[in-house]
Amino acid sequence: MSRLGRIPVPLPKGVEVKQEGIILTVKGPKGSLDLKVMPIIGVNVEEDKIVVSLKKDKADHNKWLGLYRSLIANMVIGTTEKFQKNLAMVGVGYRANVQGNRLNLQVGYSHPTGVDIPDGIDVEVEKNTKIKISGIDKQKVGQFAADVRSVRPPEPFQGKGIRYEDERVRRKAGKSAKKG
Repeated sequence: MSRLGRIPVPLPKGVEVKQEGIILTVKGPKGSLDLKVMPIIGVNVEEDKIVVSLKKDKADHNKWLGLYRSLIANMVIGTTEKFQKNLAMVGVGYRANVQGNRLNLQVGYSHPTGVDIPDGIDVEVEKNTKIKISGIDKQKVGQFAADVRSVRPPEPFQGKGIRYEDERVRRKAGKSAKKG
C-alpha cells in the first residue's frame, strides 16, 4: 500500500468537502474544484481531515491510492492558496503583454505569437519579461506554463528563450571553443 496514500489530508478552516456519488467537490475561499473518483477509492470526510482508502485491497489497485490522495491534497491547497508558476524571458527584444484573454509574446519570430489564456488562470506580466501564472488548479497552471514555455524554449548556446524562473539552462560551448 502507498505510504503517502495512508496519510490523512488536513482540512483548513473555511474549506468544505462534499461527495455525491463519484464526484468529490472541494470548496474554499479561492474557489471550487471537482474530481471524479474511481469506484475502488473510498473517501471519508471527517471533522478536520480527509482519509483516502481502498475499498477492495488488491495489489494492482495500490497505485491509485497515492495518486488520489495527492490530487485531493492539491485541491485543498489550491482552494485556500493559489498555485503559481513564474516564467522569465531572456533575449534582446523579448517581451510579453496581456490583452483581454490572450497572452501576446514577442520572442524573436517575424510575427507576435499569441497564447489563449484558459478559464481559471490569471496571468500578470511584470517589466515586460516576467510572466506570473496563477490559479487554483495545479494541473491547469502547470500545463499553461508549459505551453507558454514551448513557444520558445531556452536554447543551450546563448540561453535565449522562455524559462521557468528557477530553471538552470546548461550552456554549451560554441564552435570557437573547439579551436585552441
